[in-house]
Amino acid sequence: MLKTRKIEARKKIALVAHDNKKKDLIEWAEYNKTVLSRHELFSTGTTGKLLEDQLDRPVTKMLSGPIGGDQQIGAMIAEGFIDMLIFFWDPMEAQPHDSDVKALLRVAIAWNCIVACDRATADFILTSPLMLDEYLVNIPDYSGYLKRKIEY
Repeated sequence: MLKTRKIEARKKIALVAHDNKKKDLIEWAEYNKTVLSRHELFSTGTTGKLLEDQLDRPVTKMLSGPIGGDQQIGAMIAEGFIDMLIFFWDPMEAQPHDSDVKALLRVAIAWNCIVACDRATADFILTSPLMLDEYLVNIPDYSGYLKRKIEY
């Protein structure tokens, strides 16, 4: 039996950006302000404050990414609380918390979360007719991983 999770019409969207991409994310969010106003927004610390100021609306803020915010967002995705991750990450700059970034993206993909890592993909997602209604997401079955025996 395939398990599903219902995403409501009002989506819970996590917005995250590396330092060199914060300006791009803020500009994108301002451009999409009307659409984003229909949804609940979450973010890591600094990015959340910038978004809140620019959009003039509340954003639920986690810790800063490098000190646990990425992991907090990842946990919310794994628990089925976050529906979508918009993560403008910087592919050209080494990040001191690169392992956290990889973990966040891995968790998002593992739980079939809607993910955009660049403006073009984020634009396509936000303008999709699926943004307007409820949507059923298939939840992967990882029970086989839990049953594996570790042999030494």
